[in-house]
Amino acid sequence: MEGTHFRRQVPIGPYIVDFACMAAHLVIELDGSQHGLDENVVRDATRTRWLEAAGYRVIRFWNNDLVNNMDGVLESIYAAVHGSSSSEPAPFKHKRRQRIDRSK
Repeated sequence: MEGTHFRRQVPIGPYIVDFACMAAHLVIELDGSQHGLDENVVRDATRTRWLEAAGYRVIRFWNNDLVNNMDGVLESIYAAVHGSSSSEPAPFKHKRRQRIDRSK
């Protein structure tokens, strides 16, 4: 998606999220069938609340959505990043951390 940068397996606080666009504060989680089990539903809800309290939006997709409806998944991600599926993409201004020159 133009104007965005997603990273895979991103540590955020005590969690490692599947994908994140740090500039948009967007987390994408891809869930397999094990996430439908009661104990995992509770764990995922706790994780989502923590990430939202830290300022991230979290969207989840089932793995079979990727296989059967990739266009719909991409449209949902685009809308989450840019506000709607018909919005013009606007590049984000990524704030990068300053590197410390330790050679001195």
